[in-house]
Amino acid sequence: MTDLIIDLTAWGGYFGIFLLMVLENVFPPVPSEVIMGLGGIAVARGQMTLVPLIVAGTAGTVAGNYFWYAIGHRLGYHRLRPFIDRHGRWLTLDWQHVEKLETFFRARGQWVVFVFRFMPAFRTMVSLPAGMARMPHVRFILWTAAGSAIWNTGLAYAGYYLGANFRELDAFIGPAAVALTIAIVAGYGWRLLTWKPRG
Repeated sequence: MTDLIIDLTAWGGYFGIFLLMVLENVFPPVPSEVIMGLGGIAVARGQMTLVPLIVAGTAGTVAGNYFWYAIGHRLGYHRLRPFIDRHGRWLTLDWQHVEKLETFFRARGQWVVFVFRFMPAFRTMVSLPAGMARMPHVRFILWTAAGSAIWNTGLAYAGYYLGANFRELDAFIGPAAVALTIAIVAGYGWRLLTWKPRG
């Protein structure tokens, strides 16, 4: 994965960073930590400049998240009702949960979008319910950009200061992502076993 990121960055420069960050948010297994970290290494080597790197990474993040937001916005949460009524048991959701989530997103969704930008497992997933709750386009873009800029800046600086040792971080991120995925699956399994529909 690291070699692919290096090759694409070398080929496309800032556009390569933008494209990788779009893919990272459309297909979450592509790790933004490594993309921006390697970008930071390129800055340390004089191959890139920090501000354009962060701008390109943040623009890619916003574009990738907007992809899922647009799908959710087009669907709308009301279209979920037949699906929830039929498969809610496997989602551990009933319609009251969906309505509460929609109300919450309308009132405070911008904070959820902002905070979730710092949570590797959920930062892309939050875009879909934001769209389904019809969060205003501009608000979604601004809060996604704000959280993404902070996250990407931290990753770029980490790559800049870690230098060549960032490859060692790549070896750590893979197992950590697997462990987090296992924890999420285990949590879902427990919720599935203990969930009871209302009424």
